[in-house]
Amino acid sequence: MLDSGIIGSLILWGPPGCGKTTLARLLARHMDCNFRELSATSSGANDVRAVFEEAKATLSLTRRKTILFLDEVHRFSKTQQDVLLPFIEQGQIQMIGATTENPSFRLTGALLSRCRVLVLERLTDDDIRGIITRAVERVLASAPHEQAECERVASQLVDTEPTTSQNSLSRSQSQSLQAPINSDGPFLPYAQLTDRVISCIVSLSMGDARTALSLLELVLASKPDRDEHTLLVSLRQSVSTSYDRVGESHYDMISALHKSIRGSYGSAAIYWLARMLTVGEDPLYIARRLVVCASEDIGLADAHALPLAMAALQACQVIGMPECRINLAHCVCYLSEAPKCTRAYEAYNRAEVAAKLDPKMAVPMAVRNAPTALMKELGYAEGYNYNPSFRHPVYNDYLPIKFRGEKFLKEVGDLSDKKWDEQELLRWEQKENGGQLWEGRLSAQHCC
Repeated sequence: MLDSGIIGSLILWGPPGCGKTTLARLLARHMDCNFRELSATSSGANDVRAVFEEAKATLSLTRRKTILFLDEVHRFSKTQQDVLLPFIEQGQIQMIGATTENPSFRLTGALLSRCRVLVLERLTDDDIRGIITRAVERVLASAPHEQAECERVASQLVDTEPTTSQNSLSRSQSQSLQAPINSDGPFLPYAQLTDRVISCIVSLSMGDARTALSLLELVLASKPDRDEHTLLVSLRQSVSTSYDRVGESHYDMISALHKSIRGSYGSAAIYWLARMLTVGEDPLYIARRLVVCASEDIGLADAHALPLAMAALQACQVIGMPECRINLAHCVCYLSEAPKCTRAYEAYNRAEVAAKLDPKMAVPMAVRNAPTALMKELGYAEGYNYNPSFRHPVYNDYLPIKFRGEKFLKEVGDLSDKKWDEQELLRWEQKENGGQLWEGRLSAQHCC
């Protein structure tokens, strides 16, 4: 893409501090394009139009293209996003949008069809450590020049020449500032920047370079003789956990919890529960999902699952955090270890498909309600066999003619619509069953 000299319009999707803005600037420099930067949080359609008009004029006069970097592009409304379309389509400008939200949900289909989406991953610990190292090296490289300038100004103010002792001190400080970085010890002259402090910065930044540099700035501004433990405590207190209750991580984590329960993986389920609660998720939101999970995944296999989930929901309403975390943990562990059955859930899905085929399909006469004499004369409920009146099974037309004989609710043990994947079974036996064959192999294959 870079070799061809044509990058087109891009959407950079990635977590905060992963380098979206930096990458946009590097692309503009490599392509020798004018670079204009706007933020969707503080700019509107008029600002965008002004940049487009400027880009159009620049292109006609100098033949240089313009790259518009639009930060937080997902903050634009649908109407504001539509303003971008004609200019991008005509090739008068190349837009690079940056977003931390899923473009599929926050950007219009028209805009996505005109842009290439590049997914940027969260920076690794090694990446963050390298950024910290380079940042300190730049500080060390600039410090001697700044110190020399301060000494020159001070010398002019007092109108005296530095003494020999002052010169010696200046040389020693300069040598200290230019000391090589020792990977086994602290950065000199920043004795407070120990390996343990660096590891703490890497951990707290969670792949966010911007956070890492802010924490590094706090460390470098502290006194060199500051107690390491006190400094670590200050760093931890200065970082707030990032969690958006309406963002993608909100839905990703609840999905991970639900799927862990469905897969009977209790350890993973309790982990995702703890992840959400520790960052401030609403316990009622989790409890409501557990109620759904109790019917969707456990269903008819355990009649106690739904009452327990409802009890956990009520406990969250009455008790609240932090105590209700125990009730949620109880429910999550129970649902994870409970037998699973999706017969009721799948039965409804099949019935819903049938119901949508003809919403006006008549109810069979035998099972209609007949509260009045007129209705009885018209044949309502005629031929209906009241089941409790018989000592044996009886037949009634319960379904419309079109669906008579249809089995929406499958029989217990009916695996006719379930697939057999030998590779996935082997993978499970190897990773979760200690290499032993699944005890249900023979019976399941016989059913199939």
